[in-house]
Amino acid sequence: MSRAFLLALLLALVAASSASAGNGKVLAVTFDADVNPVTQGWLNDRIAEGADYDALVILLDTPGGLDESMRKIVQAELSAKEPVVVYVSPQGARAASAGVWISQAADVLAMAPNTNIGSSTPITGSGQNIGSDLKRKVVNDAAASLRALARSHGRNARWADRAVRKASNLAADEALKLNVIDRMAPDLPTLLRDIDGQKTKPRGLTLHTAGDPIVTREMGFFTRLLDTLIDPNLLSLLFLAGIAGIVFEVFHPGVVLPGALGAVALFTALFGFSVLPTAWAGVALIALGLALLVIDAHVVTHGALTVAGLVALAVGMLMLFHDAPAQYRVNTWLVLLITATIGGFMAFALGKAVAARRRPSAMPAMVGAEGVVRDSGSVFVQGELWQAASDDGAPLEPGAHVHVDDVEGLRLKVHRV
Repeated sequence: MSRAFLLALLLALVAASSASAGNGKVLAVTFDADVNPVTQGWLNDRIAEGADYDALVILLDTPGGLDESMRKIVQAELSAKEPVVVYVSPQGARAASAGVWISQAADVLAMAPNTNIGSSTPITGSGQNIGSDLKRKVVNDAAASLRALARSHGRNARWADRAVRKASNLAADEALKLNVIDRMAPDLPTLLRDIDGQKTKPRGLTLHTAGDPIVTREMGFFTRLLDTLIDPNLLSLLFLAGIAGIVFEVFHPGVVLPGALGAVALFTALFGFSVLPTAWAGVALIALGLALLVIDAHVVTHGALTVAGLVALAVGMLMLFHDAPAQYRVNTWLVLLITATIGGFMAFALGKAVAARRRPSAMPAMVGAEGVVRDSGSVFVQGELWQAASDDGAPLEPGAHVHVDDVEGLRLKVHRV
């Protein structure tokens, strides 16, 4: 009986050991992009995929990004079934701003030589310091969350507080001395050997990584494309191009191509607006500005609507992503370039229209000219075909030569020569 019990216990221990060891491989994920909803979704999928591996290693190199996306990544790390290792690499890489939270949420945090970590002070979307009243709330919240992550993983909570309040930044060797990170390794195989057998805090997972084959994952073309498409400057241009193409199709039905391309550009821009923290008042102002420009092209306002439209367009583009970090704001110089280009084009078109209205009519030059009757109602004069009628009301005979006596609108009065 005791032998059977011991055998069953031994089999259970072996099964538990094999279950905790995953599939004998390590999943290494390269994250070298901004933190935003697109990259966050991709990384969270990789964290879920890592449940079948001995450990997940995030090869991190990021300048930071959006707070909401960062928090979703941190939640995925903390609830991951496998041990999560963040390795700031390769040499020259950084874990800045939101990257510090992603790093501190890892079961094991390591850095390659010549890398750095820190600079986590919250700032406004324009890159400026937050106002004093709001600053206390935002900074205290950020500092508390980063301190909690560092403390629960047995790391330096004081430095975590300074990283938020003072934008402290450390090189890899300095971070190791101050217990900001757990390890420093020149490459991933060395790191996996060093952490083998280590028990993580606070989850108490034992790492089995020495000699494990490494399976790598990098962002694919589609993810990179979506990451590029949510560039705020590109989104602004796509939105303008989309509306312009559709408006052109409305006023010139049957051309098809501008309308089709405009629809694609517009829906792509709307996808980006749904991903980024967009101020929809800015979108409405851009649409209003374009509408005023179109109206001014068909109504005589001497440029008043054009000026109003350009102001609405510029303010709307600047407002689009004003709640996002600095790297997700529309470039001011791009806004000025777009408004100046549109304004210059409208001024040129208005000048041509005014000049055309002031130019004397060429119709009187037709009086005295001679032409040939093509049929009973039209006359070929000076290379053009005109509607015509005889002075005495008699029908015009095709082939007859006539003399132009007067021009009434677009109709000639003629008599037979």
